[in-house]
Amino acid sequence: MPESRFRLAAVVSGANLPAVRPVLEGLSPHLTIAPSGDSLQVDGELLGSSAQDLNRNLLSSMRRVEKRTRLRAEWTAPDGTRYRYFDYVLKQTTPP
Repeated sequence: MPESRFRLAAVVSGANLPAVRPVLEGLSPHLTIAPSGDSLQVDGELLGSSAQDLNRNLLSSMRRVEKRTRLRAEWTAPDGTRYRYFDYVLKQTTPP
């Protein structure tokens, strides 16, 4: 499958956010990461073949350094379809 540019809006929480932040920063220069209380707000764009693959890779990368990391993410495909995930689980798909 060809890669597409997906828009990401996510909230990352966990026990050790200072350890998770460098992982996020290393994924793409197109991400903005801002502290928000006891979590991190992540916005930007990533290239991938599907929202599912991008979400899995993102959460797996963070969990390698902190197992108790949680991810609430909304991925927007180029066609406008939105995919909402909690950790690895797809919770909702919204057509354009």
